[in-house]
Amino acid sequence: MRWMFRGKDFLDLADFSAEEIQYVLQTAISLKRRLMIGERLHTLEGKTLALLFEKPSLRTRVSFEMAMAQLGGSSLCLGPQEVGLGKREAVKDVGKVLARMVDAVMLRTFDHNTALELARFCEIPVINGLSDLHHPCQVLGDLLTILEKKGKIKGVEICFVGDGNNLCHSWLSASSVLGLNLTVTTPEGFQPNPDIWEKAEVLTPLRGGRLRFEPDPLVAVKGMDVIYTDVWTSMGRESETEERIVKFRPFQVNEELISRVGKEVLVMHCMPAHRGQEITDEVMDGPFSICIDQAENRLHAQKALLALILG
Repeated sequence: MRWMFRGKDFLDLADFSAEEIQYVLQTAISLKRRLMIGERLHTLEGKTLALLFEKPSLRTRVSFEMAMAQLGGSSLCLGPQEVGLGKREAVKDVGKVLARMVDAVMLRTFDHNTALELARFCEIPVINGLSDLHHPCQVLGDLLTILEKKGKIKGVEICFVGDGNNLCHSWLSASSVLGLNLTVTTPEGFQPNPDIWEKAEVLTPLRGGRLRFEPDPLVAVKGMDVIYTDVWTSMGRESETEERIVKFRPFQVNEELISRVGKEVLVMHCMPAHRGQEITDEVMDGPFSICIDQAENRLHAQKALLALILG
């Protein structure tokens, strides 16, 4: 199975098979255990990862840099002031040049088309660290977290609460491949991309899962094993903040919402969290929250991904 990953891009979870995603997760579990016992690895010795950022980052930058370091490789960080993708220099030129100097590229960008264009012209693997359409690395780490906490992914009842954004799209992609039991609840006018939804709606039941949309968050969360939320206003949409706060208020993950679940539930947030908006302090810091665990698992999931793509 390992050879199937060699040199492959990672732009969308839907580009991978269920077996491939499961193999990445099992590799992540193995690498995490080896780290815990202090084993030093040299899997990526001599390999270099370029990190291209158009958006600010904490977890993405630190997790990728530490993943490379812990596998014996190296990384270099390039911000918008150094590169200026599509402005200072054409995207295809950046891709062609980097392919001569490094072994892989991680891109965190606004426009998903930038990631597609970079991958098209770059003769080395390109990893989507976030775009306006997908956030596959985040959901890969989240799947690892659910697997650790529940012992399985299949059959776990997951409810995504909030904006039908890039993160929601990656959950839909995961459902298309793995067949998740996924419920999505968003305000009117903020539903997921219809093309991504329709694909997931067709493929999820074929993979043995169940996908549903429920407009009422208090109804949507009943019987859930996992409640997942994200910021109401993504980077680049700050001008919509005031409007969104009004429309999203009923979708806040708070103690009242948690009480409607009817049983113990895990609460997840990809972070950064706008406390007091999409989630309250009481829930974020409460006994059901596993937000810090999922943040840590970005490191382990991405380490597995890098080891398989470059190792």
